[in-house]
This record gives sequence, structure tokens and C-alpha cells, in this order.
Amino acid sequence: MNHAPILLGLFLATAITTAGTPRPVGTGEPVGVLADPKQVSRLLITEPGVYENYLVDARGAGGNIVKVTADDVTIRNCEIKNATGNAIGVFGTRVVIENCRIHHLLGGTYAAQEDAHGITGRWGDVTIRNCDISYVSGDCVQFDPDRASKGRVVIEDCNLWTGPLPSDALGFKAGERPGENAFDAKTKPDGPRCQLIVRNCHLHGWNQPSQINTIAALNLKENVDAEIIDCVFSDNEVAFRVRGPGSRGGARVIIRNCAVYDTRLAVRAEDKIEQLRITGLMLGDGVGERVHFHGGRHETGFEDDGGGAAPQREALLMNGFPVP
Repeated sequence: MNHAPILLGLFLATAITTAGTPRPVGTGEPVGVLADPKQVSRLLITEPGVYENYLVDARGAGGNIVKVTADDVTIRNCEIKNATGNAIGVFGTRVVIENCRIHHLLGGTYAAQEDAHGITGRWGDVTIRNCDISYVSGDCVQFDPDRASKGRVVIEDCNLWTGPLPSDALGFKAGERPGENAFDAKTKPDGPRCQLIVRNCHLHGWNQPSQINTIAALNLKENVDAEIIDCVFSDNEVAFRVRGPGSRGGARVIIRNCAVYDTRLAVRAEDKIEQLRITGLMLGDGVGERVHFHGGRHETGFEDDGGGAAPQREALLMNGFPVP
């Protein structure tokens, strides 16, 4: 008996199963420190290399708790917490931050919050991968607060979130929900456009009274080209706040294959944004409005294929988006 067709069929079935293995949205691998981490209160990285398994407890200190001034740096399997400033400030290029847990960056008080970000610094060639960033009084990720750089930032397989604090911390009270945005784009007003890619991330919890007028998971503005792919948004006031031309330029945004749940407004398009292309944006339960134009609509440059109904959220988070 010739078993070749059967073996070939089994091989193909195995190959298809492997290729289609569910990929969770957000962190799919363990994050944080490994066994016996190096414990420090601050980390200054001035040389290229891999910096792995650090537990950085700032104990309420401010500034950039981990400051990267070298190029060609990887920060891996670290936990950075308890700061009144930023967890990581990136001032080099070709920097990778992966498998890290970053939390409790809390400046000021809930009533008078001050910026304390998870990851910030200068645009360059920066990749943030498989990280969990939460409980910030600023943004989980913000590039570039000085508006003095250009480059590319990729955020993939991450959880960027906030929620009610489980206990008192750094001048904030249990139950208070801090934060502004999961990501905030700030750029040089002219010259080459900065590039942002956010893919396969879960962004949730950006839905609380704030000192900014409109709180959103993604605040995409200024001189940036942004592409958002295979992301899940839940429990937000606004999922995408996309902002058109102003004194510092206007964003160009592509939204592809994303899902939104329990959110007042999926897309807030402001100031006649010149380029906004939406493909496969699916809406689940609890979404109030799909797209709202604020401050006018540009005559061209807007596309929306209408998307469809989103699948059950937990199944999508667990199994991910279909592989093309």
C-alpha cells in the first residue's frame, strides 16, 4: 500500500495548523523579570549591548529611571516601577525593549496629575515588543516630548492600559484611574515624517475624567505617518483620536483590521485630517459611534469600507486575528 498521499496529507495538515496557530492579541510571551533579577533603583545605559533581568524599583524617584544614551541596545525581561518620572527614556537609536513589565509611573496627584510616561524619548529606530505597560499619569508611550527628533517607532504584541489602582501608590488613592493616552505622538513640525506602526496590541482602560479634553487610547497628531494593524480596543472614551493639520503638521493614518468594544467613539477625526484610511474596522458591543468628524472634513483622503461586527472579544484576544 502506498502511504505517500496519506503522509503528504498529514504533512500539509500539520503545516496549515502550525501556520494558523492562534496568536494572542497583546503579550503572548511571559513579561517581567526572570529568576534572581539584578535589583537597582536606577539604570543608566551608556554602552551598546543587552541589558536583561533587571528589577528597577525607583522608590518614588523622578526623571528617567532607565536612561538609554547609547545606540544598539536591547532591554529584555525587566520590571520597572514606582517612579514619579518616566520608566524608560530613549536617547539612542536601534533600541529594542522587549518582554518588560512597566507600571506605577505616577506624578503629582490624581486631581493634579503630572506627566510620568512608561516609555518616552526621541524618535529613532525603536521597537517595543511584548511589553505590559500600565498605571501611568501620562502616557504608556510618548515620542517625542521635545519635538526635536525624527525616525521610526514600532509597538507590537503589547498591552497598553490603565485602570483603578488596586491600592494607594505615590500620592494616588486606591480606586483612582490615572493616565492620558496609551500612545501620544509629538514630532518636529517639518522635515521627514516620523513613522509609527502599532500592531497586535490590546489597548484598554482609557476612559476616565482627565485633565485633557479628550482622552483616547491613541492620540495620533502632528507630522507622523501611522499604521495601526490587528489591534483590540476596549473600555475607552475614544479608540483613535486622529488629528489633521495644525501649526505642527497633521497626521496621516491607516487603520487596518482592528476591533473596538465598549467605547463611546471609535474614531474621532479632527481638523480636516488629510489622509485617513480605514479597512476592516470591526465594532463590538458598547460602541456609541463609528466615525465622528470634529472641526470639518477634508474633501478627499477619507476611506472607510464599513467593516462589520466584531467577534466575541475574549475569543479574539485569545486567538488573534485571522492570518491573511
